[in-house]
Amino acid sequence: MGRRQRRESLSMDLTPLIDMVFLLLVFFLVTSTFKKDELALLLKLPKTEEGAGSQKKIDQLTIELTDNEVAVNGKKSSIEELPGIFEKTEKESLVNLRVDGDVKYTRLVKVLDLLQANKLENISLITDKEN
Repeated sequence: MGRRQRRESLSMDLTPLIDMVFLLLVFFLVTSTFKKDELALLLKLPKTEEGAGSQKKIDQLTIELTDNEVAVNGKKSSIEELPGIFEKTEKESLVNLRVDGDVKYTRLVKVLDLLQANKLENISLITDKEN
């Protein structure tokens, strides 16, 4: 006669959705961290109308300079440590010098003197292009 059927409630499984959200979160955190490691100091670079980029791939040394800090290849350092770092660098290496616009001229000259004393003469001053 009358057989009663029980209906089961249907529910959506949220586990795969939560897994995908966490995977995307981890992906964006990891990729944004890699970008930050490239440069150690926040600089306001001077502006130029146009500049030439280097085409050849050779060893590069990137020096960032502010009023208070110095960073070499993304690692914070001090002016006193620079001669030791420069001695280990090949003489043909390209030196990219990123200097904050507010740095005193005497501080920049100190770094340039250290570069010249270690015969590192392939120097590029890095600037931002004006819009």
